[in-house]
Amino acid sequence: MRERYGDDILTHPEFDPDLWMEVGSSGGPVKNRVYGLSNTTADNLRSTRSVSTVGSSQSISSSQSKEFVALQQHTAQLTEKYDHLSAEYAQLKASHAQQRAESEQIKASQAQQRAESEQ
Repeated sequence: MRERYGDDILTHPEFDPDLWMEVGSSGGPVKNRVYGLSNTTADNLRSTRSVSTVGSSQSISSSQSKEFVALQQHTAQLTEKYDHLSAEYAQLKASHAQQRAESEQIKASQAQQRAESEQ
């Protein structure tokens, strides 16, 4: 943990699945055993990467909680932007269809006028 996150243990996460997999699959007589998680193996951990699934007794640290809230806010902002852009796109598409219809009417009218003037 110190190699990855520095000497200040207050900045360490309570759970790092990548580090557990690295240590658990380093070889030895019980290769792929992930120590500290009962009989969980590195393969099981790869398929269930969330803290709540793998270690339900683990609590989320303050920094992880802040990151989660920030991600939620960012997701909400992106969703709002997407909805706004989707609405703009729908308006532009409707406007384009209307302009196209008007253009077709003008072309038809001009063609009719030419036909009448040629007679």
